[in-house]
Amino acid sequence: MTIENRTARLTVLIDPRKKAVFERLCTAEDATPSQVVRRLIREYIERTSGRPWHAEDETLPQARHGRASNK
Repeated sequence: MTIENRTARLTVLIDPRKKAVFERLCTAEDATPSQVVRRLIREYIERTSGRPWHAEDETLPQARHGRASNK
């Protein structure tokens, strides 16, 4: 797996209770919240685009209208 440039910032507003639980779960799996969020985003891109993500791939999948389905 290649190392991606981590220079973009994503700000997310979340319920403080969910944040606390999320941080505890991340700690339990010895991961930082940022690592887990990056993994979740990569998995979402792969599931939505139907193909594996490669850091050097700048081709954006076509956006769907409406909400993505959870398969």
